[in-house]
Amino acid sequence: MTEAAGTPATDAAPTPACQNCGAPLLGPHCYACGQPVNGLVRHFSSIIGDFLDSVLNIDARVFRTLWPLLAKPGYLSREYFAGRRVRYVSPVRLFVFLSIVTFFVAQLMWNFGPDAIRFDDQDSFRQARTVAEVESARDQALKELEQARAQIPGNVPGARVGVDAGAAAVRERAQKRIAELQGKPGAAPAKGPESDATPDLEFNGRPWDPVANPLHAAWLPAFANRWINQQVGKARDNVAALRKDPNRLKDAVLGALPSTLFVLLPIFALMLKLAYLFKRRLYMEHLIVALHSHAFLCLTLLLVFGFSALGHAAPAMAGFAATCEGLLFAWMPLYLLLMQKRVYAQGWIMTLLKYGVLGVCYLVLLSLGVAFTVLASLVWA
Repeated sequence: MTEAAGTPATDAAPTPACQNCGAPLLGPHCYACGQPVNGLVRHFSSIIGDFLDSVLNIDARVFRTLWPLLAKPGYLSREYFAGRRVRYVSPVRLFVFLSIVTFFVAQLMWNFGPDAIRFDDQDSFRQARTVAEVESARDQALKELEQARAQIPGNVPGARVGVDAGAAAVRERAQKRIAELQGKPGAAPAKGPESDATPDLEFNGRPWDPVANPLHAAWLPAFANRWINQQVGKARDNVAALRKDPNRLKDAVLGALPSTLFVLLPIFALMLKLAYLFKRRLYMEHLIVALHSHAFLCLTLLLVFGFSALGHAAPAMAGFAATCEGLLFAWMPLYLLLMQKRVYAQGWIMTLLKYGVLGVCYLVLLSLGVAFTVLASLVWA
């Protein structure tokens, strides 16, 4: 049979096929082998768009996520548990992005001057060559402490204990240096520039030396003692370098803090699991709460840095910026309390009790993590 004359021939559009397996394509991925339709061989602008979308989720979801993250405690976590997830940035990406940006901005904004890391009273006593110089440095340090003590309100119990302890420590260090000078007349030569920059470490009442007076633990093997003294030497040299450039310590600490938070996140989620054991929630639900709460803290700190920069850039706005910073700092603990109450839906008494216990435990863990980071920075910076 032939086609009727005058009937136009219609060619159906060919169905696109997967370039890998040849199966018909019904979407952006092949249903048979899973290969995506778009590869890397295409316009670079579209690749940048895909990167921002897949890695940072820079699209409309950001604006639907950041405001409730800042202003609606527990809202994002409850939305996630209810199954409404696609309209918001995922908790993991949200925390990763905000933590990286926050600590990057902190490194740019915080700048320590050359005198940021000092041990004034110790150095002045150590550098003193005569008893009169030691006594002069001691009297000056005590005068400054007394001025600070006079400014403390008298109705605050125990507020002056720390100042009194500091004064006692100053007197003790001064007396020790005087005894050294009197016991060894003429044996305290002036220090050169390099020795001034290197802090003195003492063990067993004598200056530390890796050969003459090393740190030695009898219960440790010889190689362990050698390793410890190597680290002590590195720490001494790094402290000297940090006194010349304190920003090295700041960069090391701020660079390590995001990884510290990553380590503490699952621990905090476990603490929530134990605190709400009878709620029978999955561990991953507590981890979602931990991710959203940490992302909120990073976002709030980022805003604090922004207002701080505004106050420095525009002195006329300094008062407004300081007020906003104070409100943000006050909002942090209140937000976390409301978030815990709304997500776990428990009574106020139990919520406040668990909030206090969790807060204290987490602050202890965070302090230990930061302290370890600082010590590691002193040794390996």
